Amino acid sequence: MTKKNKLRHSEYYDLQGCFDELYAKSKQGDVFTNLVEIISSEENIRLAYRNIKRNSGSQTSGVDKLSIKDIEKLSAEKLVEIIQRKLKFYKPKPVRRVEIPKPNGKTRPLGIPTIVDRLVQQCILQVLEPICEAKFHERSNGFRPNRSAEHALAQCYKMIQQQNLHFVVDVDIKGFFDNVNHSKLIRQMWTLGIRDKQLICIIKEMLKAPIIMLDGSTQYPTKGTPQGGILSPLLANIVLNELDWWISSQWENMPTHNEYKIHYAPNGTANKQKIYGALRTSSLKEMYIVRYADDFKIFCRKRSDANKVFIAVKQWLKDRLLLEISEEKSKVVNLKKSYSDIV
Repeated sequence: MTKKNKLRHSEYYDLQGCFDELYAKSKQGDVFTNLVEIISSEENIRLAYRNIKRNSGSQTSGVDKLSIKDIEKLSAEKLVEIIQRKLKFYKPKPVRRVEIPKPNGKTRPLGIPTIVDRLVQQCILQVLEPICEAKFHERSNGFRPNRSAEHALAQCYKMIQQQNLHFVVDVDIKGFFDNVNHSKLIRQMWTLGIRDKQLICIIKEMLKAPIIMLDGSTQYPTKGTPQGGILSPLLANIVLNELDWWISSQWENMPTHNEYKIHYAPNGTANKQKIYGALRTSSLKEMYIVRYADDFKIFCRKRSDANKVFIAVKQWLKDRLLLEISEEKSKVVNLKKSYSDIV
C-alpha cells in the first residue's frame, strides 16, 4: 500500500493523531501498559480491514478456507464484534504452510494465517509500528514505512563512494525467520517499552500457532516467526534492532573525552567529522551497518578491522540472539576486487 493511501486511511478513522502521540511518547522513553484498548478499538479494527482489503494476499485463504471476500459480506459492526471477541480470548487457528519458488530454484516456506488472524495481526501492527519506529536505527530499511531496498542501496553507495569504505563484512543469518528465539523477542519488546501483559500474551499465542505442513501433519513451533504473517517483519526488526545499535555503539555513538559540536545539514543530516577524526586517533575499529530485513553489511576501512568485526559479530549473534550464521554465504569482501550483493 502506498504511503499516501495509508496516511489517508489513518486520517479517515481519526487515528493518525493517536499514532503520532505513540511515536512521540516512545521517543521520550515512555512505557506502554494499556495498548490492547487502542488495538481493540472500533476505529483501529475498521482501519485494519481497510488497509488489508486491497492487498493481493488477502485473497489467499487459510486453513478455514475463508478469504477477504467472506469478510466483505459481514456488516462493519459484526466484524468489529468478531475481532474484539477474538482479542479478548485470543487463540489463533493453525497456520497453513506453503512453499513459493525462489529465483535460485529453491523454495521459501510461508505460513498463511486465517483471514481473521491476519486482521488481528494488522490491528496490532498499526499500534506497535509507531512505538517501534521511534526506537529503530536510521540504517534499518526492510519492511518499514517510507523505507525500501533503494534506501539501503543509497546508504551502501554513500559508504563506498563518499566515505571510501571498501571492506565489507557480508553476513547471512542461517534460517533467520525459523530460528528467532521467542523468549528473547518478548524481552526485547519489554525493553522497547511494550509492557502490556495482555498484548504480550496474545503475541506469545501467535508465535506458538500450530503449522499445518504440506503433507497434512501438524507442527508446534518452539522458535521462529512464520514468514507470511503480517506481524512477522516487524517482530524480525525488533530482534535485529539490538544488533544495529550494538554496531553503532562500537564507533558512531562511542562517547569521546572532549565534547565536539555536531553540525547539521539543511536536510537534517548530522556531520560528525570532528568526532570521527578524534575516534580515528584511538585503536577503535571504524564500522557502519546497513541492514535490509535479515540481510546486513558492515562497512570497514581496513581489512584487519573487517576480519575482527566478522568474528565479533558472529560470536555476538550466537551469544545474544542465539542465531547462527551461514559459513558458506558469510565473508569479508574487498569491494575494489570483488562484487557483493547488497539486498
